Amino acid sequence: MKLKNLGIIQSMSRKGNCLDNAPTESFFGHMKDELEITGKESFLELEKIIDTYIFEYNNNRPQWNKKKMTPVQYRNHLLQNKK
Repeated sequence: MKLKNLGIIQSMSRKGNCLDNAPTESFFGHMKDELEITGKESFLELEKIIDTYIFEYNNNRPQWNKKKMTPVQYRNHLLQNKK
């Protein structure tokens, strides 16, 4: 009820399918391992660090499961081949 009152939609995977959230959990696991987020002076400082990490991850970090492309390159590759 609290989430609904705040206008937040709760994300839940389908019943019995643990693979629904696997890519997201993997990303957050890497982010938590790689970022030093303790002792930051402000929320804005933390937000900037996280935004920079997400940008780098999506644009400059090739991944094996995406044909050694970055997530952005892989998305564009899929969209180009869809036409």
